[in-house]
Amino acid sequence: MDILADPFRFEFFRNGMIVAALAGGLCAMVGTYVVLRNMSYIGHGLSHAIFGGAVASFLAGINFYLGAGAWGVTSALVVNRVARRRTIGADAAIGVVTTVSFAVGVALISRARSFTRNFEAALFGNVLGVEPADVVIVGAVAVGVAAAIISFYRPFLFLTFDPDVAEMFGVRTARLDALFALLLAATVIATMQVLGVTLIAAALVIPPVTARLLTDRFRVMLALAVVLGILSGLVGMYLSYYLDIASGASIVLTQGVGFAIAYTASAQRRTHRRLAGVVSH
Repeated sequence: MDILADPFRFEFFRNGMIVAALAGGLCAMVGTYVVLRNMSYIGHGLSHAIFGGAVASFLAGINFYLGAGAWGVTSALVVNRVARRRTIGADAAIGVVTTVSFAVGVALISRARSFTRNFEAALFGNVLGVEPADVVIVGAVAVGVAAAIISFYRPFLFLTFDPDVAEMFGVRTARLDALFALLLAATVIATMQVLGVTLIAAALVIPPVTARLLTDRFRVMLALAVVLGILSGLVGMYLSYYLDIASGASIVLTQGVGFAIAYTASAQRRTHRRLAGVVSH
């Protein structure tokens, strides 16, 4: 038992466990809407766009969260504005805005000839390097995003499943789209140092998709996705200590295992139903 409890002797590990659970639940909560709105690419794109802001803020000597936050909010609003034009699809808008923003970050790095451990954390995640202040920030963002989703639960639900009809019934879809873009940007910024640019998209998508395999009810799917996100954060973080691998990768791999189990169970359940139908006839 002492071996199992050994990691908890370290404060950095305890902080890491807390922030991993918060980040997993936060990404899953927002990711549920991302998946159902067929916007899975936006998480990948926004994380790359915000990387440009992180580089620029570092070179300018600005706080990471302030610089990356301003850049991320701007990118999210621009993507939202461009995507609402019927002549340009959301995926194309995301591709243009986010790849250009990422290219700015790469250009700045190549110009400055410096690439510090901070940016390695931004790219690949370093949950063991988080400080108490980071835990507070991720927790505050998680509470704020949850409050917004609860406050606008019905309009968000309407917008997710039938945006055209929602607009006909007086739902201010433009404002809701902008609000959701801001919530997504805040989520990406808060979890970037935990999961890294390259893994945020997976954390946004895998728990909700896994939950979707297990239920057809939206409310249950949302709750289940958050639970899966939290559990995968805790388990992935714990395993990373003993396997000596990057914590962000360990969290996503844990989510992948959960998805594989749910997919197998779902496939077997469908097979049993078909067989039962054949026997009944």
